Amino acid sequence: MNNKVKLTFIGGVGEIGKNMTAIEYEDEIIVIDAGLTFPDDELPGIDIVIPDISYLLANKDKVKAILITHGHEDHIGGLPFVLEQLNVPVYGSRLTLALLENKMKEHPNVKLKTISVKPKNVLKLGHFTIEFIKVNHSIAGALAFCITTPAGNIIHTGDFKIDYEPIDGEVIDLPRFGELGKKGVNLLLCESTNVCRKGFTMSESSVGKALEEIIKSHVNNRIIIATFASNIYRLQQILTLAEKYKRKVAFTGRSMINVSDVASKLGELKFDRNNIIDIDKVDKCDDKEIMILTTGSQGEPYSALTRMAAGEFKFLKIRENDLVILSASPIPGNEKNVYKVINALYKLGADVIYDELADVHVSGHACQEELKLMHSLVKPKFFMPVHGEYRHLKTHKELAMALGMEERNIILPSLGMQVELSPNSIKQVGFVTAGQRLVDGIGLGDMDSNVLRERKQLAEDGFCVICVSINNVSGSVTGDPFIITRGVVYADEQEAFIQDAKATIIASLKEQDLRGMEPAVIKQSLRRKLSNFIYKRTGRRPMILTIVILD
Repeated sequence: MNNKVKLTFIGGVGEIGKNMTAIEYEDEIIVIDAGLTFPDDELPGIDIVIPDISYLLANKDKVKAILITHGHEDHIGGLPFVLEQLNVPVYGSRLTLALLENKMKEHPNVKLKTISVKPKNVLKLGHFTIEFIKVNHSIAGALAFCITTPAGNIIHTGDFKIDYEPIDGEVIDLPRFGELGKKGVNLLLCESTNVCRKGFTMSESSVGKALEEIIKSHVNNRIIIATFASNIYRLQQILTLAEKYKRKVAFTGRSMINVSDVASKLGELKFDRNNIIDIDKVDKCDDKEIMILTTGSQGEPYSALTRMAAGEFKFLKIRENDLVILSASPIPGNEKNVYKVINALYKLGADVIYDELADVHVSGHACQEELKLMHSLVKPKFFMPVHGEYRHLKTHKELAMALGMEERNIILPSLGMQVELSPNSIKQVGFVTAGQRLVDGIGLGDMDSNVLRERKQLAEDGFCVICVSINNVSGSVTGDPFIITRGVVYADEQEAFIQDAKATIIASLKEQDLRGMEPAVIKQSLRRKLSNFIYKRTGRRPMILTIVILD
């Protein structure tokens, strides 16, 4: 009997975001998560980045289902684009699926079949049996999976932390992890996001205590709190405090409004709807009677808080009696944008409290001691760290070895890697096409696209447009060449630059017999001459567009 299972890492290893893993046995594949990440400065104009699912499309008849660990964008954000090409059911918790269904409203032509599951449910999918296990995270409805396969049990933790005082009162099911460990776990796939942090992650309830102290000491201030819209537990604590201290609450920011609405309908978020007011009514309330819950904790350019800081938010103007709390830590790479917003808020006269000044945020990811506990309970034969950059995976490997696991039983995955698991062995067996697909408006692109290269060139060196008219019979130039530049030279250099560029173009045309010459040949010659002129003049190579009109 064949007892070998193949794992393919399509996203989420050696990088942040767009988590996606496929587990395959014979003619059956199940997929775990389908997330996205956001573009960096190297991807101008790109909206989001999703996994390249070429391997799944090549094996689309084998794909039976997609299992979702929880509802964060780096785990569900790629699903609309995946489901456009793979018509398979999606399994997840109630909140996870509700958030997905809300996202799918922007993709009305995509078929969506969702099946809700709960902790302790067991699902049979062909040769796979999946048990869903309760874990704590910064969003409700987070699940881990124990997947029984012909090669043995595989545990995928998803994103988790160990919170002994969770807001919803539902503690991570550590006893079940221990029971599975005693029965035997062949492979552990464990998240690695906070592996570089020692100790334990603080309980989410500690944030509520810190926020209450701040609210009590600012009774006369209007309070604006920015946090992740998906952190239902944080929102619950804030809404409870608002009611306790007799403050009306206004939601602003599309994701904040959408998520709070979805969560409240499911009963995951409980509050008195009479205590909620529209954002355009806040100016009619006394400062001490209002609290505003907003997006923008990461300094996103078009978020509500960023627009407030820039004085461009039409419903509310920041003033001196405002207290702004950023109840989130900057995601790596976002620090510059976050501090830019903080500085702008200070300049407008507001007081600002953020994670460096008070305990107004805790992570949703396990630190070293929690990861050690997970390893000790599960006691896996083999181990692969997931969900993190390479430095996280490497550190997690070292942690596992410090707990007694032999190095030969650990594999560090990378994008596209395929690993073969049997009851008594694990080994890398090859690579498949994997990486990034770029979502650009309504289109999909890739890293090597001409569009992306051209955008980078435009961003770095600008562009130049030249238009010349030529009599095709006599070969003479009719009229002055017309030149437009953007981002090439500074204003005080523009006039001289244009004149010299025209002289270069005219001289170049006079050197050639243009009678009957093809426009494409003329364009190529002009582009080369002008490119050399601009490089000598500025040290840059802008994009050059040439237009030749034959009279």
